[in-house]
Amino acid sequence: MLLYLMLAGFACLAGVTTVLFGFGGGFVVVPLLYRTLIAHYGTDSAIGGVAMHIAVATSTCVMIVTAVLATRRHARKGNILWPQVWPLAGYIGIGAVVGAAAATLANGEFVRWAFVVYLGVSILDCVARKGFMAQADDKTPQAPGVFITAIAGVVIGVIATFLGVGGSVMTVPMMRRRGLDMTRATAMANPLTVPVALAGTATYMLMAWHQPVPLSAWHVGYVDLAAFAVLTCGSLIGVQAATPMIGRIPDRLHAQIYVALLSLVLISMAI
Repeated sequence: MLLYLMLAGFACLAGVTTVLFGFGGGFVVVPLLYRTLIAHYGTDSAIGGVAMHIAVATSTCVMIVTAVLATRRHARKGNILWPQVWPLAGYIGIGAVVGAAAATLANGEFVRWAFVVYLGVSILDCVARKGFMAQADDKTPQAPGVFITAIAGVVIGVIATFLGVGGSVMTVPMMRRRGLDMTRATAMANPLTVPVALAGTATYMLMAWHQPVPLSAWHVGYVDLAAFAVLTCGSLIGVQAATPMIGRIPDRLHAQIYVALLSLVLISMAI
């Protein structure tokens, strides 16, 4: 019971970060669930041996609910530019299937360190390159070209589903450098997470035959249904609580908090 109460509490935080920063399902749930499974079952157990796979798959499943709900909240406030969402979403869905299939074949420890490296590179990119931490006041939002959209979409889908992070760490900086403020850039990450979550979850479930050992009856493929239920309920509370704060965080501060939160997740997964 204590285990599930802890999951629910942290899931509320995931719901808040989903609405305000475009991430949460992956960057909060993956480290949390991974550490929880290892602590509860041990590294030598059947579940402990595939803890990272379970964390990534379950996180991807939770993102279906949280991303859809957060998308609705931002859409009502007019923060989503749908003409830029639709072309990119299709390519992301294609990449998501490839990324999820690759993750089920990879070693769990490799996936964990790939998660750490990916976060580190993303943080450095946000801090070192111009256009993320601050923007010129007169910068006009620009839509990416067809070729860039296709390449970027597939790459985002592959990496996002392989690591279970939803792709926001790539879509938010990309939209930011296209001239969007942080409120809109993070809002756009939510509908772009939906194809990742749907394609990824389906693939993780269908690839169940590859599991080296059978898991409990509460698992469908690598998705932990009990953890999914608890995490989803907690996330929905967080989404509801954070909705009144949409658009109220100053732009520069919004970007700084975004990078700071990514740094905390990086530390939690590296130690």
